[in-house]
Amino acid sequence: MSTAAGHGGGAAAVFTAGSRTVQNNMASVKEQLVHNVVKEEHHAAQNKITVVGVGAVGMACAISILMKDLCDELALVDVIEDKLKGEMMDLQHGSLFLRTPKITSSKDYSVTANSKLVIITAGARQQEGESRLNLVQRNVNIFKFIVPNIVKHSPDSMLLVVSNPVDVLTYVAWKISGFPKHRVIGSGCNLDSARFRYLMGEKLGIHSQSCHGWVIGEHGDSSVPVWNGVNVAGVCLKTLNPDLGSDADKENWKELHKQVVDSAYEVIKLKGYTSWAIGLSVADLAETIMKNLRRVHPVSTMVKGMHGIHEDVFLSVPCILGNQGITDVIKMTLKADEEERLRKSSDTLWEIQKT
Repeated sequence: MSTAAGHGGGAAAVFTAGSRTVQNNMASVKEQLVHNVVKEEHHAAQNKITVVGVGAVGMACAISILMKDLCDELALVDVIEDKLKGEMMDLQHGSLFLRTPKITSSKDYSVTANSKLVIITAGARQQEGESRLNLVQRNVNIFKFIVPNIVKHSPDSMLLVVSNPVDVLTYVAWKISGFPKHRVIGSGCNLDSARFRYLMGEKLGIHSQSCHGWVIGEHGDSSVPVWNGVNVAGVCLKTLNPDLGSDADKENWKELHKQVVDSAYEVIKLKGYTSWAIGLSVADLAETIMKNLRRVHPVSTMVKGMHGIHEDVFLSVPCILGNQGITDVIKMTLKADEEERLRKSSDTLWEIQKT
């Protein structure tokens, strides 16, 4: 069968059937518009990201990633099929304003195949007044279903765990997946540190990008601010105010960290959940991973052997991130009381993990 479509204004396709030549006026608009040069083979996406869970957090992650042009395919997975399809369609309808050619979704994990990065946001939501740690058992059961499915379809992926309590669930994901520890990352204190820097900027009247400070340890109530490292333009604030962060501090900088700890509870109380800041924080991590930027982030990783911790616990410390996951950990100089608080945090988490 020979086809002569697409040469000039609506030329009819001609084909020979035996001795009869038939004029085919059924050539589609596409056939008339496009002259095919080479048959396109189906190639797997090179930079595919999957988001598991299309709740408020999952969708905030999705839109933040799309706005940063980080992938050539975004896959969404959830158990609630109607919401899943609706969210996918809503994003697809914005394709004109995006640079991501393919947005897919399915309840079936085969849609996640060959992902470079899988972001897990699924799980039971933290209720008002509920501690992150209280969530743990409800979410472990969900992870027992999610993680093996991811491993099956994307055995070389990196896992970025966002669901709370994030440190315990990162440990759970590591255990279930069998992945090496550098490929299982918890979003951890990346958000706590961002909140800290925002509040610091508000106090000083300086943009948070120019305010430097680290919150490490548990993403939650027992996180640890490292006051020695708080600086602007290399000027250590503790040299200007030796009482910075202590009870003796007349300027009450300690209140900043208290606000960081309380902020999630306050936002949940006011609007029912947190979404935008964590979505932006996750996209920040995804950018570093997908573009191999080797930036330093306070993310949750295995801390056994660091700062006097002897158990298999995941806590946030400053890590160098790239396209292999966590390649290095920065050796922070902590004061004795900071190390003590970090170990206390680790003990709390280990008690939960043991059960």
